[in-house]
Amino acid sequence: MAWKHRFALALVLAALPPVAFCSAAPLAVQQGESIVPRQDYFELRGGLTRARHVFERTGRGRVAFLGGSITHNPGWRDQVCAYLRERFPNTSFDFIAAGIPSTGSTPGAFRLERDVFAGGPVDLLFEEAAVNDSSNGRSSTEQVRAMEGIVRRASTLNPRVDVILMHFVDPDKMRVYGEGSVPPVIRNHERVATHYDIPSLNLALEVTERIARGEFTWKDDFRNLHPSPFGQDLYASSIRRTLEAAWPQAVEIVEGAEEPPPRALPEPLDPFCYDRGRLLPPTAVTSRGEFRLVERWSNDVGGGTRPGFVDVPMLVGERPGDSFELEFRGSAVGLFIAAGPDAGVIEFRIDGGPWRERDLFTRWSARLHLPRLHVFDAELDDDATHKLEVRITATHNEKSTGHACRVVNFAINGD
Repeated sequence: MAWKHRFALALVLAALPPVAFCSAAPLAVQQGESIVPRQDYFELRGGLTRARHVFERTGRGRVAFLGGSITHNPGWRDQVCAYLRERFPNTSFDFIAAGIPSTGSTPGAFRLERDVFAGGPVDLLFEEAAVNDSSNGRSSTEQVRAMEGIVRRASTLNPRVDVILMHFVDPDKMRVYGEGSVPPVIRNHERVATHYDIPSLNLALEVTERIARGEFTWKDDFRNLHPSPFGQDLYASSIRRTLEAAWPQAVEIVEGAEEPPPRALPEPLDPFCYDRGRLLPPTAVTSRGEFRLVERWSNDVGGGTRPGFVDVPMLVGERPGDSFELEFRGSAVGLFIAAGPDAGVIEFRIDGGPWRERDLFTRWSARLHLPRLHVFDAELDDDATHKLEVRITATHNEKSTGHACRVVNFAINGD
């Protein structure tokens, strides 16, 4: 990025509030040509030929969108679905909206089979997690381990799946780019994309550079990490350009033409990646001790809830000393919980090892029962049976109103 663009970006970022909230102000630019950048921000690598072959040869296609709130919310995703119907008019599509607000690649790796592949093979998978992986404080190891798990697991469930990674923008990423560096989460996800030769689209860099060039503004046009209609259009336009580059003008499909080969998986970047992640119901508990199984947990605590984390079965403990045990096989174990205003502090140990502590209260918990997946250990002996013990401590976060631990699922990386 040229120095004058970095200087312009610094001025833009200096005016940003710590958290940029959406406003109802009118757009400062007209949608249309302003959406189109002067350059592209994607890497096609191995391309998307497998998905195209399926769409054109079979007349059917299954396309999934996995991510957080930016994928869950309406906008760019709907436009991409419309484009695919337009691009392949003879294809009947099944679109899977698998975005869950507040979640990133770690929950994505463990819920992939349940939320994306439960209905059968998926031909094209859009994956985004760069915003939540960094905002949720996932380590670089975790970011690689989880994103690699998604790619490998998807390729195992369907060896002919095509996957595209997308890096969405937020003010923190703009600041890092403005300093002449690359956000660590994008660097980590790009490691996975390069290793597996799959396409990626860097919308964070695109928005940052175009704001620096004065094409539009964050405050009046893009507005928020949950984009305005202008931002949604920009995302959709960039995704469309990526797909059009991957799928040049349609060619006649010759009867008997060779099908693209299945994806050959290289050795993993991390041998403990979550490539066999799965979720178990709360009823899988071995011994629930003083925890109780609630058939449909309802929120009488206050704070917001996310779909899938209210009116569902939960394993619930609310008092110091409440405990449970879980026996499992696999290299990783964790809890997928709803951490609300009364989230407590737990202790856990595996196979009789030392007790370790985990504060379940998050910076969002005071107003939201935040979906949060805690991985307790990820480098266990894969061939052994292990025992997880969990108990609620007598202490809690000073901002919490209680000691609750509400388990929606157990997370296991194993067969």
